[in-house]
Amino acid sequence: MKWLGILGLVALSECLVMIPLTKMKTMRETLREKSLLTNFLERNTGNRSQNRAYYPKMTFHPLRNYLDLAYVGNISIGTPPQQFKVLFDTGSGDLWVPSIYCYSRPCRTHKLYNPHTSTTFRLWGRPVDLIYGSGRIIGFLSYDTVRIGKLIDMGQPFVLSKAQYGMEHAPFDGILGLGYPSLATQGTTPIFDTLKRRSLIPQAVFAFYLSSRKENGSVLMLGGVDHRYHKGKLQWIPVSQTHYWQITMNRITMNGVVFGCSGGCQAILDTGTSLVLGPSRLVTAIQMLISASPVGHENLQGQCLSNFGGGTENMSHEVAGSVLDSGRVCDGPHQLRPLLFQRDGNGHQLSATHTCSVLSSPTFQVMGRVDP
Repeated sequence: MKWLGILGLVALSECLVMIPLTKMKTMRETLREKSLLTNFLERNTGNRSQNRAYYPKMTFHPLRNYLDLAYVGNISIGTPPQQFKVLFDTGSGDLWVPSIYCYSRPCRTHKLYNPHTSTTFRLWGRPVDLIYGSGRIIGFLSYDTVRIGKLIDMGQPFVLSKAQYGMEHAPFDGILGLGYPSLATQGTTPIFDTLKRRSLIPQAVFAFYLSSRKENGSVLMLGGVDHRYHKGKLQWIPVSQTHYWQITMNRITMNGVVFGCSGGCQAILDTGTSLVLGPSRLVTAIQMLISASPVGHENLQGQCLSNFGGGTENMSHEVAGSVLDSGRVCDGPHQLRPLLFQRDGNGHQLSATHTCSVLSSPTFQVMGRVDP
């Protein structure tokens, strides 16, 4: 098991809705195979963290870079159903898919939603501009029936794209946000919150099991947790701020030596981020420890023999008294045991295992998942 995430409100357990997820080639892999990666990175050299732009009469919501994400599942929209491959993202709250009104190059390589063939489509028409580090989505809001497995969510707000930039080689058609309502476009409700409110799921809980590149069986669970997908006791940790799935981290160590977050810091756990990002000073410290140097536009090369005893550096994050071994800094990911997060009052929770790589970011940690 590589990633297990659980978010939601605690309730009595009944049945689960299991949504199979498929491990696809990432945008990075596809671009590299076509010898287009260097050109892409040169054209998209801006900050890959969340960005927001402002235009009159527009609704904005920031998205992040999806260059390295590859776990996708199927949903359908409309009546009769039109099927799409989507990325299930805990770091955003909107659902968007390409539409027949989009003539951008990325839309030519993905499934397009056709409102004229759906008897349950209702136009909202409000313009939306979604901006992220390596691209942009321009579209408008509408309503239709969304099916996720056997769950049927009628009248769900979603975004139809009219223009897309930077996602031509994405392994998914659109994105389904599973984050807090504050992350969604103003005036809309994320699908998970709609499922809760309409009692369409027996428990207000969802879980991810993301297998490795060589394994099958990745799945999204809606309405509960299938405990066959994890081992050990789940540990409850409160969410420190509810805009993101944000927690308090105690410290970060490498081979037992504290080198970051010694006085505590904030971390965000996000299925829409493929790497672990941190403050520049922390990332610089790691790079110095492994004598890292740039290799092209996308990688750093470093010494995998540690200054801490001659072995490979193992980086650990301590959260609520539990030490999470994030694996080797130089040598790919390492499996972690399950970890469960809960919000006081409404009982929001997150259970996660993750793997670790490092990039520069603002003053908080973003905990993601990356394959070797």
